[in-house]
Amino acid sequence: MNLFELTTNLMKIPSVSGNEEAVGFFLRDHLTELGWTVELQPVSENQNNVIAYLNDTPRVFLSTHLDTVPPFIPPTEDEKKIYGRGACDAKGIIASQITAAEELRKQGITDIGLLYTVEEETSSIGAKAANNHSLAQKCEYLINGEPTDNDLAIGSKGTFRLKIIAEGKAAHSAYPEMGESAIEKLLDILHDIRLAEFPNDDFFGETTVNIGTIEGGLALNVIPPRAEAGIAIRLTTPRAPVEKLLNEIVGEDGKIEVLSCSEPIKMLAVEGFNQKPVRFTTDIPYLTNWGQPLLLGAGSILVAHTKDEFVLKKDLEEAVKLYVNLVKSLLEK
Repeated sequence: MNLFELTTNLMKIPSVSGNEEAVGFFLRDHLTELGWTVELQPVSENQNNVIAYLNDTPRVFLSTHLDTVPPFIPPTEDEKKIYGRGACDAKGIIASQITAAEELRKQGITDIGLLYTVEEETSSIGAKAANNHSLAQKCEYLINGEPTDNDLAIGSKGTFRLKIIAEGKAAHSAYPEMGESAIEKLLDILHDIRLAEFPNDDFFGETTVNIGTIEGGLALNVIPPRAEAGIAIRLTTPRAPVEKLLNEIVGEDGKIEVLSCSEPIKMLAVEGFNQKPVRFTTDIPYLTNWGQPLLLGAGSILVAHTKDEFVLKKDLEEAVKLYVNLVKSLLEK
């Protein structure tokens, strides 16, 4: 099965976060047929991480995630591109990593492994489970795969996900003085957040805030008793100063419910590769036991999560070469 065929075969299997079991079984069978020792690490009743290795002392692991964002978009291709959900995030990356690992194997390099996790797009529960695996202590370097345009990412921003909840008092809308609007309280809080000056960093850049969801109210003729907003902050500094500022803004007008947080992380730089920091977050903050982290993969993050997701075939081929060279460089250290 060549690189492009493996990519499209992986993409044909729907694996939206929470529904990765089938693609995990496919990889188990494929890697077993190639001669790898394969383990399905249970994460939930119907979710498994896929862990594969060639000997008992794998020093370098290639890794990415099995899940995709919704909706499922089946693959199509032309002479230059593969289109569809997971083309670059991250089924094409899985295929290029496996192809690179097989090339390394042909060259007699066997102290390598593969780690593919579930639910990276939502909660990173797969990475959290994998972090306790016994093989983590044997791993010296973890090369994670995300669409970095085949550049070696030497840092990634963190993500602070939270809800802001405002409480009010319901009343008939004809008599607003008898109630208290939770939506108006929430809007005032969000206005102040949009004007706030969050800390930035010379290396990671600007801290950005996305107000992703707003919910609240009961009906047009009822003063809303409750409202909430979901917010994702791309961290360039530790969480503490950002959370302190948020608490000052929210004050007594609402409450903050923290959903998750991964702080910004710097990764290993290796000579001979194009290097840059990236703005997005990966599983790496939850895989701290797997040695020194690196990040590289084919495709652009700008088309990931879109209806027009694609990856250039030449970039997949280039990624294979880069993974081979990167692994060899690390093993020579």
